[in-house]
Amino acid sequence: MGNKDLQRNDVKLFEAEDQYILFALEYEKNRDFYSARQVYLELFDKTERYEYLLRFLTISMQLSRYEDVKEYSYKYLDEDSSSYEDVLRFYTIALLKLDKLDEALKNATVLLEKFNNSKNYELIANVYFEREEYKQAEEHFESAYISNVSGDTLINLVDVLYSYLNKKEKAISYLETHVRLYGCEGGVCTKLFSFYREQKNIDGIISILKKSYFEYKTHGDFYSMNRAYKYLIAYLEQKNIDEAIKFLEENRVDDFKLLTLYQKKDDKKKALQLLEELYKSTGNIDLLAQMAIFKFEVAKDKKKVLADVIKKFESALIILDNHIYQNFLGYLLIDYDIDIKRGVSLVEKALKKAPNNVAYIDSYAWGLYKQKKCKEAYIQMKKVVDAIGLDEPEIKMHWNKIKECK
Repeated sequence: MGNKDLQRNDVKLFEAEDQYILFALEYEKNRDFYSARQVYLELFDKTERYEYLLRFLTISMQLSRYEDVKEYSYKYLDEDSSSYEDVLRFYTIALLKLDKLDEALKNATVLLEKFNNSKNYELIANVYFEREEYKQAEEHFESAYISNVSGDTLINLVDVLYSYLNKKEKAISYLETHVRLYGCEGGVCTKLFSFYREQKNIDGIISILKKSYFEYKTHGDFYSMNRAYKYLIAYLEQKNIDEAIKFLEENRVDDFKLLTLYQKKDDKKKALQLLEELYKSTGNIDLLAQMAIFKFEVAKDKKKVLADVIKKFESALIILDNHIYQNFLGYLLIDYDIDIKRGVSLVEKALKKAPNNVAYIDSYAWGLYKQKKCKEAYIQMKKVVDAIGLDEPEIKMHWNKIKECK
């Protein structure tokens, strides 16, 4: 049978061979794998070309037809065939899948003795693992990894080390070295991230997420890059908001998140500068209103910027119906005696949307006071004082003025 391997692949061994191949490929294309494998088996029967048998065994394995794999790989084991190693490996894997572990080990040992390579080291390692002989599994996974330096093989090795032999530091050390030398291929960075997270190693987590982020970016894997970024920025923010800001400033991957962090840190100058950039590039009217708030709060001479701030709010509120901006503009119009009536009207709009907001009630009370509606102003202001007290200087000043109002 082995001499059939010597047949040239471009020589047809029966008239309809090409037609059979096309049928098999069409079945595969349409995901009719059961029909495809049957055609490959017929092709093998008619030609004894082992490439067809291997395709039959591969599809059978994918379909979890392990008994079929066992039967046909054993039936056609031929030491004279150039495909002997592959067929013996299929037979051994089938035994492993069928939980015939003694037979699997026996055949895996033969396979490794005859063909000393990483695939066969890994296979016998998996047999030892299923037999719960973890020390032997470690040794053979280690040999497999040394001979092919595969990320997938390393994952198997470190799982045994970390979860079954309690060699956690060795597992992490293996992963760290691999990442440093070869990068994240084979899910190595994800595995290291999971170990770091289990051990609550924040510095390690941040380091591996940065590595993952830049590697995914280099390879154009933007889905994985964005996923790594979301984890990274969350951990950076958890550890140190300044580190998170530094990363975002250097890489400019998420200016809206950077804006949020500036606001969280109360860095109004940088927030205003970024808002101006974002508004120019997007034309987002909401950013115009936010610019108005920060411009007013940053200004040392607030009267100097007042006209521009009001103009920005007016432009934004033509389109937006936002209670925060309505209250802010309303309060400015009241507090600076620009248009008290309109200011009160804007604050009333805001209060319809958020009737229990003490800041809005304070603005409303201050507007009533400016309109000399002392009694109504007192009733509203008392709600504020009862709710939050007099710790804030502005609240205290409003309360004192309104109490004196006649």
